[in-house]
Amino acid sequence: MSGRVLVGVKRVIDYAVKIRVKPDNSCVVTDGVKHSMNPFCEIAVEEAVKMKEKKLIKEVVVVSCGPQQAMETIRTALAMGADRGIHVEVTGKDYENLGPLQVSKIMAALAKKEDVLFVILGKQAIDDDCNQTGQMTAALLDWPQGTFASELSMEGDKIKVVREIDGGLETVKINTPAVITADLRLNTPRYATLPNIMKAKKKKIANVKPADLGVDITSRLEVLRVDEPPQREAGVKVETVDDLVARLKEAGRI
Repeated sequence: MSGRVLVGVKRVIDYAVKIRVKPDNSCVVTDGVKHSMNPFCEIAVEEAVKMKEKKLIKEVVVVSCGPQQAMETIRTALAMGADRGIHVEVTGKDYENLGPLQVSKIMAALAKKEDVLFVILGKQAIDDDCNQTGQMTAALLDWPQGTFASELSMEGDKIKVVREIDGGLETVKINTPAVITADLRLNTPRYATLPNIMKAKKKKIANVKPADLGVDITSRLEVLRVDEPPQREAGVKVETVDDLVARLKEAGRI
């Protein structure tokens, strides 16, 4: 193995922005809206960079799929300490329909091409909340997976993963190569310093298209309509339990 790690980074609408749906209900408004790196992807980058600083791995390669603006997300990851980037150019209707399966095919193809020790992704993106890309990537590669990681450590040619599950924590040990997905408590991402931002401008970013990787990104899903959640109605205070029961009966709840 190369000692190389592949990290996926996604450009999403910034978490602090109020999401608005287009008047035609086709999708959300993205023009003129602040975008940033998906927070879970930041955690994945931070973990890979920390492992490199500990000399557990040799190189951190970040990849992002999307239009030209995705280069900004890659540059942010490079400023955090990644070594080089790969921009998989996807535009127009293909980008609008780009889902977890298509991204997983791209990640799997790059993982093979780069001969990586493991792939690390955020557990989910805050725009679609799918939580599918890591699992699908592992399935396509037929590699072990450690999802929802809150702690990682290398033990020889194995990775020890502490996973966050509904009942608490689960510890697993998996062989490499593998796919890891980062949970919220894995680490606290660093801020990119000005000197590192300047250095990132000189780092190499390769530009490829899905076809160059032999990947078909045709989507079999169609979004019919996007709607905002319904507005919540104002609550009503009642004085007694009898009043509450009467109100519930009037509303047809009981």
